[in-house]
Amino acid sequence: MDAKSNTEEAILKAAEDEFMANGFAGAKTVAIAERAGVTHAMLHYYFRSKRNLYEKVLNEKMELMIRSFGVFFERSDDDIVERIRHGIEYHFDFFKANPLLPFFMVNEVFSKNDVRIMDVMRAKVFNVYKKIQKEVDAAVAAGKIRPVSAFDLMLDIISLNVFAFVAKPFIKGFEGVIFNNEDEMYEARKRENVEVIMSRILVNKN
Repeated sequence: MDAKSNTEEAILKAAEDEFMANGFAGAKTVAIAERAGVTHAMLHYYFRSKRNLYEKVLNEKMELMIRSFGVFFERSDDDIVERIRHGIEYHFDFFKANPLLPFFMVNEVFSKNDVRIMDVMRAKVFNVYKKIQKEVDAAVAAGKIRPVSAFDLMLDIISLNVFAFVAKPFIKGFEGVIFNNEDEMYEARKRENVEVIMSRILVNKN
């Protein structure tokens, strides 16, 4: 990797940390430059403005998030039921690796800074939604899962998985009482989310 790429990567990582912690409105380009170990002038040279930098970070994060959600439908080696199960786990693990992202998304959606986060999300989600609906319809027709819309399935997965991280301050209050540590809690929550969603879609064979 050349020096230019290294510098851009350092700035993007610093910008991600700053935006995740403070949102678009609260983030400061001076703080981003300091985090990245570059001058403010150099940051401006590479990305021109805070908005450009923000949208670069936003697009990359949304792309990763959508990929984490849709990756299991891009595989063909497993049965659809197993792909959904693995997809729920993969999606949960994505947020575990990016624990500030749920707070960031909620705050930015309800902010008034006109950063178009919903426009970015809508465009990226729609293509995944169409693919998932096609797979779900085929699985329902084959008797593998109960009738469910792709929208409801996606919303169920997102709601359960994201809430585990949005509610972290509340849940942490039970550490040492109901669970021993954070990792134990998250693994238990992931298993529970899988069971709840799979019980909704699996066909009762009795």
